[in-house]
Amino acid sequence: MELPADFVLRTRTLLGDAYEQFEKSLDAETPVSIRLNNRKGLAPPSSGETIPWCNAGYYLPNRLTFTFDPLFHAGGYYVQEASSMFLEQAIKTYISQPVKCLDLCAAPGGKSTHLLDLLPEGSLLVSNEVIRNRSLVLAENITKWGRSNVIVSNDDPQKIGQLTHYFDLIVADVPCSGEGMFRKDEYSRQEWSMANVELCASRQKRIIHDIWNALKPGGLLIYSTCTYNTAENEENIQYIAENLGAEIQPLPLPDEWKVCGALKGNIPVSRFLPHKTRGEGFFLAVLRKTEDDSGPVIFKTKSSKDRKKESIPSAIQNWLKNSSGFHFNIHNGIVQAYPIIFKEDFLYLTEKLKIISAGVKVGESKGKDLIPHPALALSDDLDQNSFHRSEISWEEAIRYLRKEAITIDSEAKKGYHLITYKNLPLGFVKHLGNRSNNLYPSEWRIRTGYNPEHLLLFE
Repeated sequence: MELPADFVLRTRTLLGDAYEQFEKSLDAETPVSIRLNNRKGLAPPSSGETIPWCNAGYYLPNRLTFTFDPLFHAGGYYVQEASSMFLEQAIKTYISQPVKCLDLCAAPGGKSTHLLDLLPEGSLLVSNEVIRNRSLVLAENITKWGRSNVIVSNDDPQKIGQLTHYFDLIVADVPCSGEGMFRKDEYSRQEWSMANVELCASRQKRIIHDIWNALKPGGLLIYSTCTYNTAENEENIQYIAENLGAEIQPLPLPDEWKVCGALKGNIPVSRFLPHKTRGEGFFLAVLRKTEDDSGPVIFKTKSSKDRKKESIPSAIQNWLKNSSGFHFNIHNGIVQAYPIIFKEDFLYLTEKLKIISAGVKVGESKGKDLIPHPALALSDDLDQNSFHRSEISWEEAIRYLRKEAITIDSEAKKGYHLITYKNLPLGFVKHLGNRSNNLYPSEWRIRTGYNPEHLLLFE
């Protein structure tokens, strides 16, 4: 692998005698890893190897044909780089009570879906992405993960920073120069330059400055990058500590994981280097915002008199398990629901942020017709007993995921059927007797028309 000359010089200075081993590791095969959705019940992969720092994470011996695996589309697992799953250790060490959490730079959704599994019951996650098209991908991946205690937003950090002292926890996997992706991404090598490193380091400082006001005094910031240099890592952490009033928190780890410490300064941070750990480059630090004497912030929302009220069909409400635990509203005919304990939070954030999705979309009311929403099929809160079920084969599942016509038993009852593959819901069809209308979202469909000659699926 040909590396940029300035990168070689800079990294050799940091690693010393270990540099040759480091560079050799970049020519090794990229590890393949996935993380299971702990609510969807898939058994561990038969040929997988546990990732030590993530309970639901597994290395795979070969890359699966993910695009053609219906269990992937059903949200049964997420394809995620192993090192970045290390976020789990920071959450388990420091978060034991329900929190309001912001995942600031969240697309495509690896850390957000992980947080939804890790945060204590009663927590609320706001998952944000500033780039519009990436925020739509983020919303799709979170919808497929199936949780309702989450809002996806598309806002600049400066805008979110106006939510004074709202969040207990902010996860900031900040945009970086991407040195840790050199092994798997040739483009990142081509784009690297010393000037870009300095630009990224400056941008990262601005992002943290912009968001800092939204973090409660005593709250935690988890800062991470996928790059090796110290300008975007240790130097930025020192800057945050010295200029924003933050205390760097230790993260005790087993020696056998071979996670490294700081490459500059004597501060408690965690580094993944590919010649030591099985994964790509990754850096993580935990910081606690200094306490101050400010009182609690009052979050004001519009008076209930100012909110337009529409009646919610009771039949739609019954499509959710424990429907009494949800607040329902309707907008442009779409019924959405979110946990009632977060009612005021959802209303407040809807007024303040550009929301892409919130809670779970349950269904659509069109005249006398009630249509289940595709998001409902993938939700953990779906009451599956509300619908007929049709289990389909792999071949039928691929046709369904391409939004093509599929065949179910002509003797089956007419109406809306929940389509499942290996007992995991994929979506809905409307069965008319002689045919079925495929209700899978066009924007989610598999776009390629060919089937691969060799399939490797999760099992």
